[in-house]
Amino acid sequence: MIRVYRSGCTACEPSTVDVSDWALPPDAIWIDLIEPTRGEDIAVEKALGLSIPTREEMAELEASSRIYRENGATYATADIITHGDDPLPGVEPVTFVLTDGPLVTIRYADPKPFALLIDKLEREPALCASGTDMFLNLMEAVIDRASDILSRNVSRVEAIAGHVFSGKKAVGFDKLITQLGQAQMANARIEQSLAGLSRIFAFIGVDERADTDDARAHLRSLSRDAESLMAHNHSVAASINFQLSAALGLINIEQSSIIKIFSVAAVALLPPTLIASIYGMNFEFMPELSQPWGYPVALVAMVVSVMVPLAWFKRQGWL
Repeated sequence: MIRVYRSGCTACEPSTVDVSDWALPPDAIWIDLIEPTRGEDIAVEKALGLSIPTREEMAELEASSRIYRENGATYATADIITHGDDPLPGVEPVTFVLTDGPLVTIRYADPKPFALLIDKLEREPALCASGTDMFLNLMEAVIDRASDILSRNVSRVEAIAGHVFSGKKAVGFDKLITQLGQAQMANARIEQSLAGLSRIFAFIGVDERADTDDARAHLRSLSRDAESLMAHNHSVAASINFQLSAALGLINIEQSSIIKIFSVAAVALLPPTLIASIYGMNFEFMPELSQPWGYPVALVAMVVSVMVPLAWFKRQGWL
C-alpha cells in the first residue's frame, strides 16, 4: 500500500492511491510504503527516479547495505521496535529514503511511532514543511517510543528484583528466570535499535539536506537522546545479569541446604543402623538376647547414637 502525505492542507491526511495511474503529487512530503507490492515499488521508482530496496535487502546487516547514497538520495535502514507493549518486543527493519523532495519510508510492519507521528501531524499541521522535517519528527517519535519501552522494561526488572531478593525460599525461581530472560532479550533489541539509530544520526548529520541550523540542532538532540538511552540500557543489562547470577546462586544455596539435610540425616542414622545390624545377625550365642534388659538397652543405644552426632553437628554450626 502507498500512502501519501501532502502539505498545503489543514492537516496531513493519508490517502490510499491506485498504482495503475499513480503520479507523484507535487506537494507530497512523505510517501509511506507499507508492505508494498512489486507494482507499487515500480510506480514509486518511476516517479522519483530511484530504486526501492526489497525486504531481503532491508534485512541485510552490513553497514554498506543499511546506510548509503545512491542516485542523489540517502538511504538509511534502522531496526525499529515493534509490539513494545508485549513482554518480548520484536524488531523490524524500516528504510528511510531522503530525497530532494518527499521522504520515502518502506516498512513491512506497523511500529507505533508512525501512528504517534500521524496523531501529532493532525494536531500540528505546521510540521508538514519538508521531507527532512518529516524524517526528523519521525525519528523523534521513534526515540520517544524506545524510551517508553525501556522504562517499561526497567519497571519489570525492578519488580523481578523484588521477588529475587525477598528473602523467600527458591520457590518459583524458574518463572523469575524466564522473566529475566525475556527482559534481557527486550534489552538486547532496544540496544540493537538505538545503536542503528545512532549510526543513522551521524550519517545524516553530514547530509546536505540537513545542512541547516535547526536540522543540525535537532539531529544533535536526537543523537544525545539515543546515547543517554543506550547508557541507561547498559545499566539495565548489568542489573539483569546480576539478578540472574543472584537467582542461580540462591537456587544453589537452597539445593545445598537440602543436600546438607540429607547428608546429616544419613550420617546420624549410621550408628543406629550399625547397632540394629549387629543384633540382627544370626549367631547362636548372643547373651543380650536372653536378658530382659537387652531390648530396652538396644533401643536406648540407638537413640543415643543418633543424638550424639546431631548434637555435635549443631555445635559445629552445620545445622
